[in-house]
Amino acid sequence: MNNIVFILLNIIAFPAFALVAYLFSNDKKVARSGRNLKYLGIMAGVLLVLAVFMVAVPAGRDAVDAAAAGFTWVVNCSYKGIAFVLASSVPASMGEAIGGTAPGDSMTFVISALMPILMVVPLFDILTYIGVLPFIIRWVGALIDLVTGKGKFESFYLVEMMFLGNTEALAVSKLQVQRLSAIRNVTIAMMSMSCITASILGAYMKMMPGHYILTAVPLNIISAAIVTSILNPVPKLSDKEDFVVKVDEDEKGNKVKRPPFFVYLGDSILTAGRLILIILANVCAFVALAYFIDQMLSLTTLSWLSLENMLGVVLFPFAFLLGFPPDQAFHMAAFMGQKLVTNEFVVMGQIGQSLTAVDAGSSQEYSQHFTAVLSVFLTSFANFSTLGMVTGVYKGLVGDESNTAIAKAAPKMFLSGILVSLFAAAAAGLFVW
Repeated sequence: MNNIVFILLNIIAFPAFALVAYLFSNDKKVARSGRNLKYLGIMAGVLLVLAVFMVAVPAGRDAVDAAAAGFTWVVNCSYKGIAFVLASSVPASMGEAIGGTAPGDSMTFVISALMPILMVVPLFDILTYIGVLPFIIRWVGALIDLVTGKGKFESFYLVEMMFLGNTEALAVSKLQVQRLSAIRNVTIAMMSMSCITASILGAYMKMMPGHYILTAVPLNIISAAIVTSILNPVPKLSDKEDFVVKVDEDEKGNKVKRPPFFVYLGDSILTAGRLILIILANVCAFVALAYFIDQMLSLTTLSWLSLENMLGVVLFPFAFLLGFPPDQAFHMAAFMGQKLVTNEFVVMGQIGQSLTAVDAGSSQEYSQHFTAVLSVFLTSFANFSTLGMVTGVYKGLVGDESNTAIAKAAPKMFLSGILVSLFAAAAAGLFVW
């Protein structure tokens, strides 16, 4: 009986989250137009079909597990290079072929989650250089546009940011965004709050249940399309407005000469190194700042007053709608809030091992529903630092009109990131109890 109540709550979450987006919509008339409602209906159907296939259907779950195993294999290959430089940091239990010498089978956060980025990012850039990723991005984006009629570039960008990341996708699409209207650039900025980068999936899967991490990727894409169509609906585009600039063309359509392969690869490796330093700096700073805030709050002598509890109060209604009893909903809301204020790595580092144990059936600390919902919610870049990154990148790409519109939309961009994560988590959680 209890499960039925919580399932109903989970179902109610979808219209509730949509209502929140509608209340803050930039154009309520366009948001509730027949064309937009048809689009939202199609995307909602796609979201639920994807969720049930990837979470509840054995064949779909097996496919996701196989993909997760593939990513894990790729990440494990990266430890060969790490062990060559830092053998004493890689466990010998990974095998003689890897060459680690550390006792036991555990690694530090830097070695297990961050150092593999040095191989994975260049790998994806190589796939971009030889044309594999651009081919996938273009045709999957075209398929999304065919199904939804959203707009060629918006559909293209949904896939592009999944593989390249928010700032990288914006940089690659510089010529495109410079030719978009301000309202469409706001949509792109909102979408950028919700993505993850495929090259960082391996780091996530070292910390969390891998199949939920991969499940979150397409659910985030579809959810981003739904949320932005309510928060910032765009009137129907003309054929002249609905275009895509190819990644290897200039503004006149001429082919752009690529740099030599090893120059390109060297730049990619340096980019990966900078990414590691950025993540490391953010995690260190945010963990320390969160602890400092908690210590300051403890001076009030109120044992219940902490950053986690304050965030939990704000996000409790949203967590409750995801299908939890009040005590679990508050616990979930605290993790959600902490992720939004700090970043996903902070929370993954705290709870990842526990969720992995629950998913494997070796622990009952949390429910399977809790594990699925929180794992999917955490798999996004939606946080305050991403808001700064996206608005900062735009300043160097577009003119004053679009920059002003994006700056004014900053609160709604943050709301968009939250709602996308909630939609994706609700879709996955609906089929896991």
